[in-house]
Amino acid sequence: MSSHGPTFPGAPDRPGTPAPVGFDVDLSAHEMLRRAHVLDALGPDWDPGAALRGEEEAYALLYSGLDAEQQRVYDELVAAGVLPGRGDGHAAP
Repeated sequence: MSSHGPTFPGAPDRPGTPAPVGFDVDLSAHEMLRRAHVLDALGPDWDPGAALRGEEEAYALLYSGLDAEQQRVYDELVAAGVLPGRGDGHAAP
């Protein structure tokens, strides 16, 4: 074995090597099955609107009560696009 690792028959740098063969896998059916399993696991009582509202409330709570320095950093992160802006761009009081 050379210091460059093993060589394999039909390696692309060898003359007469056949062209690579295209290999495609369609995972559409698998993805639909995965989504069906996720929705089944969530159950019939799952309310996406309520989940989104809960996330918004948690986000507002997370950035509430910031002191002046924390608010400045938060505003810079929003301006830089690191954090999404909410309302007037300030954390909830």
